[in-house]
Amino acid sequence: MKQVYFDNAATTPIREEVAQVVFDIMKSNFGNPSSSHAFGRSSRVLLEQSRKSIAKHLNVSAGEIIFTSGGTEADNLVLKSAVKDLGVSRIITSKIEHHAVLHTVEQLQERFNVEVNYLEINAEGELDLIQLDNLLQNETRYTLVSLMHINNEIGTILNLKQVADLCHSHNALFHTDAVQSVGRYKLDLQNVGVDFLAASAHKFHGPKGVGFAYIKKNSRLRPMILGGEQERGLRAGTENIHSIVGMEKALDLAYQNLNSESKYIKELKAYFIKQLERYISNYKLNAASGNDEKSTYTMVNVQLPIPPEKSAMLLFQLDLKGIACSKGSACQSGSSQKSHVLTEILNKEALEKPSLRFSFSINNTREEVDYVVETLKTFIQTP
Repeated sequence: MKQVYFDNAATTPIREEVAQVVFDIMKSNFGNPSSSHAFGRSSRVLLEQSRKSIAKHLNVSAGEIIFTSGGTEADNLVLKSAVKDLGVSRIITSKIEHHAVLHTVEQLQERFNVEVNYLEINAEGELDLIQLDNLLQNETRYTLVSLMHINNEIGTILNLKQVADLCHSHNALFHTDAVQSVGRYKLDLQNVGVDFLAASAHKFHGPKGVGFAYIKKNSRLRPMILGGEQERGLRAGTENIHSIVGMEKALDLAYQNLNSESKYIKELKAYFIKQLERYISNYKLNAASGNDEKSTYTMVNVQLPIPPEKSAMLLFQLDLKGIACSKGSACQSGSSQKSHVLTEILNKEALEKPSLRFSFSINNTREEVDYVVETLKTFIQTP
């Protein structure tokens, strides 16, 4: 059976070069980076080299990169410490954020009586920045704005610099979940001016279970996980050295090949849309996912002309054909609830139709696109 993986927004296959690096480090550099003997010092050197390399790609200082278990931990670290340790009493966010942000904000609201404001969203998944400006006019409460760079379900891109400038003009802090953009877009954080950022290695062909938080120097955050003094005292626990070095390798390769690989994926996405137009009538692209100016080149969110009684089996039928895609975030897999993102931007009638997220990588081909579109066409036409 043919196997087609179009769920790269959930996770990407690890590059062979990265897997080899991870294996080599596990075998040869097993020392604890906090140990003072030669084995530990060897691991410490690799750890700090990786930190410096990642920092260089983002144009920040090495001390501003804190290694975590992934984007979710990085989001939690920033949001929880901002409230408990920095005195943030108001958070401005949106209802289409990743649940790592949404659920954390809900908990902070419940436990610490944090005021939470949600920005309005248009049909293309764009946030109301005029509303944000109006909300920030009230500077009586210390405010953190938390908005993701690229939405993980519909791909809508946020103008980070515009939001950062707006926040700082009103003495507010700005945190962004950049899990879908680090490794896919060049990010000069000195120029952009965000205060905090979250990233995860497995989204750019690195290993799972490792990521990092960018924490602007002198931010005064405190650790969420207590224990030793690892990671500048901001994240206790022995560092996952082989995965960290693998993440650095993956990010380095991603940026080395960014121009050629992004061009290839953009063309593949355009071909996918062209084939949909050719073979499937009455389909619709949700939000702005057909517009590379407003949405990432790595994914499309497609609404299909299938009646509700038939759509329940769609993902199952695609899986039987060897096709991997998703209804939304992988973190919601198994949930009977509709996508919280699509619920915010689609009307009731549109929500009744099945919507699928197809996300691409350098490993995908036009032949795979043809196979997927033909399979969808057959399913739609079958009584």
